[in-house]
Amino acid sequence: GMIHDGESRFSINGKPIHHFLGTSTFSEYTVVHSGQVAKINPKAPLDKVCIVSCGLSTGLGATLNVAKPKKGQSVAVFGLGAVGLAAAEGARIAGASRIIGVDLNSKRFEEAKKFGV
Repeated sequence: GMIHDGESRFSINGKPIHHFLGTSTFSEYTVVHSGQVAKINPKAPLDKVCIVSCGLSTGLGATLNVAKPKKGQSVAVFGLGAVGLAAAEGARIAGASRIIGVDLNSKRFEEAKKFGV
């Protein structure tokens, strides 16, 4: 349901349809809480913005708000795609002394170095 009242904003034939995490990304139209919306520059390339928005907030948020590494600690990040790179960035911001990147795709390591891995 929605953040402020827990109710669904979607229905079919009068029965509520529950959406995932307050949004329905597979809907043609959707209703979201204002706290789940970010204004972007209309000139921004949407094929890039959609990846950055989800991956960045998920990885950075998981590191800073859940793992909460302390300054000087070592951090391991499993998967160096968009979410993993954002997690590494969160570890760097938190002051991790060493960020260890693990990924089956060795082509991702060079880019990961830019994020402190």
